[in-house]
Amino acid sequence: MEITRANISDLEIILDLQRTSYVSQAELYNDFTIPPMTQTLQEMHDDFSTKKFLKAVENGTIIGSIRAFEKDGTCHIGRLMVHPSFQNKGIGTRLIDEIEHTFGTCKRFELFTGSKSEKNILLYQKLGYKIFKTVKINENVSLVYLEKLSIMPFL
Repeated sequence: MEITRANISDLEIILDLQRTSYVSQAELYNDFTIPPMTQTLQEMHDDFSTKKFLKAVENGTIIGSIRAFEKDGTCHIGRLMVHPSFQNKGIGTRLIDEIEHTFGTCKRFELFTGSKSEKNILLYQKLGYKIFKTVKINENVSLVYLEKLSIMPFL
């Protein structure tokens, strides 16, 4: 498996992968209107102009992706996804490691997930992220924000 920078020509495949990967989250929250499920190709193109996208490729097929951007010394990580057939094999960890390396000059890394997404929270905590706030979105959904302070190991 190889992790590289995604190209604009990859976006349609990544959007399909995103919808496939986030079905389990939509089911967990009984809400198929969560942003990863409703994002349009145009919105993804807009994201691509302001964020760095990485892709995990196995035998020529994109099986994972992550995106991030830097603002005021913080790397904001989003939309970590791995195809369900390839989950629990360390691909998500490798994608996070690579995005942290890509933004190695940042002092801080931040991401969020739903409060019911226990596997995600455990993964992020295992990778050194700590919960710093929870935001209630509605009666059924709260978002958990996690951060990791950098010791600048990638310089």
